[in-house]
Amino acid sequence: MSGSVHITGLSQLNGALAALEHDLQRATRLATAHAAHLAEAAIKQMLTTSSHPKGTPTPSAPGEPPSLVTGTLRRSIKITGPVPAGFGRWLAEVGPTAAYGRVQELGGTANYAVLPPRPYVQPAYEQIVASGAVARAYHVAWRAALSH
Repeated sequence: MSGSVHITGLSQLNGALAALEHDLQRATRLATAHAAHLAEAAIKQMLTTSSHPKGTPTPSAPGEPPSLVTGTLRRSIKITGPVPAGFGRWLAEVGPTAAYGRVQELGGTANYAVLPPRPYVQPAYEQIVASGAVARAYHVAWRAALSH
């Protein structure tokens, strides 16, 4: 027994799948940007939990976010990206550009003084992830891309 199968519409299917891939890539880039802005806002909020006048000792306890003094650290929180990071992935980085931002987060030596960690980036990130805000950003973007 012999026979043949003739399939039509493959070029249309390939076109539709390519368009869908493009829409999902765009949605993922937009959701990554949205998540980065959520992180930026949460980090800046962490940096406003306590304050003190310039020249006075810091009232924040080790393990708590650094106190707001001049606002330089908070203003230095910047977003880089999103940029492509491999097949279907996007990367955005959020963090301080102030020279002392890292030592505040992780602790270490600065000007011959040993500073304890005063994390503000990691707790902010954990907060927005636990709240479901990051997952919602992606779900909303992907749902929109798939629904049209």
